[in-house]
Amino acid sequence: MDRRIIKSKQAIMGAFIKLMSEKDFERITINEIAEEANVNRGTVYLHYEDKFDLLNQCIDTHLNELCESCLSDGETSNVAPKASLLNTFRYLEQHAFFYSNMLTNKSMPIFRERLLTLAIKQIEKHLDMTGSNQNIRKEILVQYVASAAVGAMEWWIVNSMPYPAEYMAEQVLQLLEREQLTHQ
Repeated sequence: MDRRIIKSKQAIMGAFIKLMSEKDFERITINEIAEEANVNRGTVYLHYEDKFDLLNQCIDTHLNELCESCLSDGETSNVAPKASLLNTFRYLEQHAFFYSNMLTNKSMPIFRERLLTLAIKQIEKHLDMTGSNQNIRKEILVQYVASAAVGAMEWWIVNSMPYPAEYMAEQVLQLLEREQLTHQ
């Protein structure tokens, strides 16, 4: 992809995220986004159908990066839960501005829903259904674990990350192991 296109899209997304920190999504206009990004209105429409498309692409970009960050050294299978959690919390820490804005903006329940959907997909792949979990329906256990994990992440982000990423990963891992939800 052309560097100018990449640079324009980054500027537009950056402007959009900044504006979301200042006002609700419904009140943001394409003109404001273009002005903040220092591009013309036509450039915004060249890359995005409207502000809803911009929102979706922005969320997709960040959630894809979050998912990729969970992997150790690009591996897609058998990632240790500790490494995966640590990578996740470090990524969230590095991108705190975006995640904080998405989770605190009153207009963004869709973001939390998509974050939860991502967590569900990842947990389904790695959930230990043996031992004390063998008599629990998988879909119920997956929903329970995903809701708890997203809730812990959301609490951590919204409360300005009161603990380091390493500590949060350790705490969440201990909870998962206590409930025998991960392979040791």
